[in-house]
Amino acid sequence: MPLPVVDTRPLFRPLCAEIVTLFRALTDDDWGRPTVAGTWRVRDVAAHLTDTALRRLSFHRDGLVPVWRPPTTDAEIVALVNDLNASWVRTAARLSPRVLTDLYAAASTPLADFIESLDLQAVARVAVSWAGQTESPQWLDVGREFTEIWHHGSQIRDATQAGPFREAQWLRAVLRIAMHALPAAYTRDPGVSGGTLVLNVTGPSGGTWTLHKTDGTWRCEEGPREHGRASATTTVTLSDQRAWRLLFNALHSTDLGALVEIDGDRALALPLFRTRALVI
Repeated sequence: MPLPVVDTRPLFRPLCAEIVTLFRALTDDDWGRPTVAGTWRVRDVAAHLTDTALRRLSFHRDGLVPVWRPPTTDAEIVALVNDLNASWVRTAARLSPRVLTDLYAAASTPLADFIESLDLQAVARVAVSWAGQTESPQWLDVGREFTEIWHHGSQIRDATQAGPFREAQWLRAVLRIAMHALPAAYTRDPGVSGGTLVLNVTGPSGGTWTLHKTDGTWRCEEGPREHGRASATTTVTLSDQRAWRLLFNALHSTDLGALVEIDGDRALALPLFRTRALVI
């Protein structure tokens, strides 16, 4: 079936609460540990989480008008996001871990309150650019926000050896939202003319998704196609933990093909390795 509406609204409050609990348990050394998020340390990722929560409240809930010119191209979106992120992290370098924790605790509660009040079927204030959209339903924008919080929290958990989040349904929701990046990624790739890709994600948060080109348009469906594996040009199998790391730019390997199982035409799997469900 086509990719369904995914309601992540009830998941924000428990996820944010668990992140606050994690922050309060970190040692001074933990706050300085490197993460997979480029040059950012744990403290920088924590600061970024507060920044995005405050931005959502300011611009979406409160209607604050941005002082910058709205970006019109993908390159301008990337430049704006990178500048906003970097400027906040520089400012937050003067804040202590306790202050960073208290700030996130203070920001995440009204964020959950606001998210829970939103109409899923309304038009999103900002389109989900990595899904190739110029207008998005609000449920997808809300889901995008959830994936941001979850994957940054997971970066911190990885860096501090805290292990995965306890709730498998959280990662399941992250993956269901992230699959909206697949059609856009394949559309942008001129080297792939067509075919059917079945993506099997194993583990407690896993599932099956099918990407195919019909009438010149790439479409992604949740679940196998009617004839299942036999109709696939390529079947890719990987674990849920590797899937999120791939889609959120946290799977750094010189040979991604060695980390997944590929059955069929390997060329059709290559754009998958470049698919990202975030702005980079």
